[in-house]
Amino acid sequence: MSRIGKNAIIIPAKTEVKVEGDTVTVKGPLGELKRTFRTGMTITVADGKVVVAPKKAKIDVSTNALWGTIASHIKNMVGGVNKAYEKKLIVEGIGFKADVVGSELVFKLGFSHPIKVAIPKELKALSEKNVITVSGIDKELVGRYVAEIRALKKPEPYKGKGIRYSDEVIKRKEGKKTA
Repeated sequence: MSRIGKNAIIIPAKTEVKVEGDTVTVKGPLGELKRTFRTGMTITVADGKVVVAPKKAKIDVSTNALWGTIASHIKNMVGGVNKAYEKKLIVEGIGFKADVVGSELVFKLGFSHPIKVAIPKELKALSEKNVITVSGIDKELVGRYVAEIRALKKPEPYKGKGIRYSDEVIKRKEGKKTA
């Protein structure tokens, strides 16, 4: 039995959850999210709670994992339409810069050319003193976009130059010793 899946998801005030077949739609103060899940689970909304349960009486390992995953996705959807998810990145290094120009992030990361990354319309990005803040209602989209930005120039272990998460700790290595 899934520990996450068996817990009911409480729907906050001003939030509406609809289930049509395998599609779940969540509307809230910040927007609307829609997602289709695989069959095999029953998703019901009653008394201000969302309950996810397997259709079969006998639960195998994959159904148990799917149960918890679907419940977690719905919980993230409900949380996102009420309070936007936010991730911060720090651009560190001499000459490294990040700016928001229109609907693009423009990076100067020590390459011969600036790197331009389009900002998805569902997300908001701000850049202040080489700290990039990305926020949006879809947790998965925020995390994926921030990971793509970090992959442009991962932090190196000697000087810590590159793009890192604000809460990430870079283990520093000792450089060459002089005799």
